[in-house]
Amino acid sequence: MSNSSSEILWKPSAATATKSALSKFASQNGFALTDYDSLHRWSVSDLGGFWAAVWDYCDVYGDQGATRFVRDEAKPMTGSRFFPEATLNLAENLLMRGGDTSIAVCEASETGAYREITRGELRAQVARVANGLRKAGIKPGDRVAGVQGNNVNALVATLATLAVGGVWTSCSPDFGVAAIVDRIGQVQPKLLFADVSYDYGGKTHDISDRIIEISAQVPSITKVITNHRLDLKGAVLQSEFGEDRPLKFETVGFHHPAYVLYTSGTTGAPKAIVHRVGGVLLQHLKEHVLHGDVGPNDRVTWYTNTAWMMYHWLISALGTGAAIVLYDGAPILKGADGLDCTPLWDLAERAGVTHFGTSPKYLATLAAEGYAPGARHDLSALRGLYVCGAPCLPHQFSWVYEHIKQDMMFASISGGTEVLGSFLIGSPLHPVRRGELTVPALGHAVSVLDERGAPVIGQRGELVCTEPFPSMPLTFWGEGGDQRYHDTYFADRPEIWTHGDVAEMTATGGGVVHGRSDNTLKPGGVRIGISEIYAVCEQYEEFDDYLVFGANHDGDEEVVLALALSEGTELTDTLVKRLRQKIRSEASPRHVPARVHVVKQIPYTINGKRVEGAARTMINGGQVKNLGSIANPDCLSEYASLSRDTAL
Repeated sequence: MSNSSSEILWKPSAATATKSALSKFASQNGFALTDYDSLHRWSVSDLGGFWAAVWDYCDVYGDQGATRFVRDEAKPMTGSRFFPEATLNLAENLLMRGGDTSIAVCEASETGAYREITRGELRAQVARVANGLRKAGIKPGDRVAGVQGNNVNALVATLATLAVGGVWTSCSPDFGVAAIVDRIGQVQPKLLFADVSYDYGGKTHDISDRIIEISAQVPSITKVITNHRLDLKGAVLQSEFGEDRPLKFETVGFHHPAYVLYTSGTTGAPKAIVHRVGGVLLQHLKEHVLHGDVGPNDRVTWYTNTAWMMYHWLISALGTGAAIVLYDGAPILKGADGLDCTPLWDLAERAGVTHFGTSPKYLATLAAEGYAPGARHDLSALRGLYVCGAPCLPHQFSWVYEHIKQDMMFASISGGTEVLGSFLIGSPLHPVRRGELTVPALGHAVSVLDERGAPVIGQRGELVCTEPFPSMPLTFWGEGGDQRYHDTYFADRPEIWTHGDVAEMTATGGGVVHGRSDNTLKPGGVRIGISEIYAVCEQYEEFDDYLVFGANHDGDEEVVLALALSEGTELTDTLVKRLRQKIRSEASPRHVPARVHVVKQIPYTINGKRVEGAARTMINGGQVKNLGSIANPDCLSEYASLSRDTAL
């Protein structure tokens, strides 16, 4: 069972809950404010009725068609279809909310630059670039790629591509050439939008040579559109691309591809996941409007880059009429006096952010630095704080309410690139319980199955989804894509989506995610998660970072803990003994690491996630297949040399 507590840290006032969009939606569909369980059961049983109600409540621009849902009895997950006759345009639904003078975007960077852009200005920029795309021959279904920072240029390029019916795919400018080519090269884009320089960590990075090399290695690219002049034949500035003509939207089918996103790729070539127009829109409107209570007067931000799924989630907030807040740069800067934790909170205060998204790792850094945003900034506008990307530990829930703000919804959410949204999510109607993800998301029939394949509560198992939902991938791009898609999510359980997370549903109706299934360890044949070990390590100022993985030994698997020490710290036998005792008492004897090693660095993906699997591969004598997906691959050689003889 989980060690998380059911202690309630926050609950909405009766007035706040009643005014929420989720409350109004429930009432309109015949459900009481206090009966989320029945509302959720309806959402996963009357699939056509529920998603049509989301369409209507959110006033989607488009033609829903006469048929809401067609179930394939032979293939209920992979063969069923939502809104097979519907037509719409994703960009139209994001751009056409609100008047011309309302603010659409607040753009900021680590240099301190800040500006606000109206809906009218954004529409005009998108219209110009969309006309440029049409003139360049881009037709519905053609791919357009971006290698850009989280700025207005990237937003305009994305929306313009969607406006003409194109398919958008993007990478962050800090990715290396191999990582970018491994991704966008798969889908053969015709055009590339690129930043030839970007600011990060107090430095300006010139990547013009990288962009030239990428354009040479991806022969389908016929034109490069940039933020600064580039010495490349045919390259053009984005500010000079296109012409001022009225904004037009190409109407496409519900299942027309909109985005191609990529898996981390640490076990092979990144999988190119194709997401459909209608699924993206309905999933994100449901999450923003119903679960997040986002509306026209709100301002939403998430610290992300353009390669991560949360970028696409963030820009969809435009579809609620809210403004989005884009930040390009490092969230924490290094200064002469130490770390500067102010950038995102200065921005939140200046822009009046109402919904703020980040990661547990970022919160852990703030805590380690003793930085209390609530004491330093005016956060009176803030109504919701979100985290995802890794399990959020119970003590972090408490820290948020002690040091950021007491009266707000805090939501640890969990889903993935493959669903472009969340299976477990927050709610404006429910209390926030320490260590728990609040509710299963509407429209998702999520469950946790034990080794028998039976649904369980209060026990760990595999997180699954048993009914189809609109944001399931259309396919994986490339030859054999349908089969590869099937093999990834349905091979273990035919026509049941197996997500790859070890999770637990709680008696209070929420959930706990313990980590990825492939990071689960089995010392002595007993399956354990690694999040509890991380929870203990995070309590030690002596550790700058840490990694838990398994190593083969005598036909068994033993737990290995790698520690990157804080500056000036020495790992003594006494400290290791104290650490092991704490892991034993707060987790279990099975969690106590058999080996503790000091390392210089912890490996991370280029999307900022720890790479336990790569360390496990190296220590067991293997080779990591795709080093281009790892931000600091040079550190892996250290893991290959770790020896039991030198372990503590």
